[in-house]
Amino acid sequence: MAKERRKGQRTREKEITFQERVIQIRRVSKVVKGGKKLSFRAIVVIGNERGQVGVGVGKASDVIGAVRKGVADGKKHLIDIPLTKSNSIPHPINGVGGGAKVMMRPAAPGTGVIAGGAVRTVLELAGVRNILAKQLGSNNPLNNARAAINALTTLRTFSDVAQERGIPIENLYA
Repeated sequence: MAKERRKGQRTREKEITFQERVIQIRRVSKVVKGGKKLSFRAIVVIGNERGQVGVGVGKASDVIGAVRKGVADGKKHLIDIPLTKSNSIPHPINGVGGGAKVMMRPAAPGTGVIAGGAVRTVLELAGVRNILAKQLGSNNPLNNARAAINALTTLRTFSDVAQERGIPIENLYA
């Protein structure tokens, strides 16, 4: 019996696997006494496609090390997102990250993810299947990803609102 439990625990651990996608790898340099020191910056989005997503940035002297650090940073900054039954968001939201602004609207089932660049990656790894999104302002991938995360953190469900107001969910519509 003990072996069966262990097997069950292993399968649960496998279910919570995170996917990672690299948005951008950039070669950056620092001027030091002996000349220029080159390193790499990787922007990584990590998510489990079930409502958890995070954006991480890693810098290292090689690409693989930068990606590894970016994944570790993304795991530190995971957020939970409430999803509807149609795998959309509960209400329209806006987010800001640096000079980037992101506007998101819920969409009907079958619409798909209509978004561009870094915002699309964040939404897909968060598990959102039907959404309309638009990047406004900057086209910087890091700021757009952070704006998307900022918008998704402000999502609230009906039960959250009812709990904050201290009333039952049925009385929200009255």
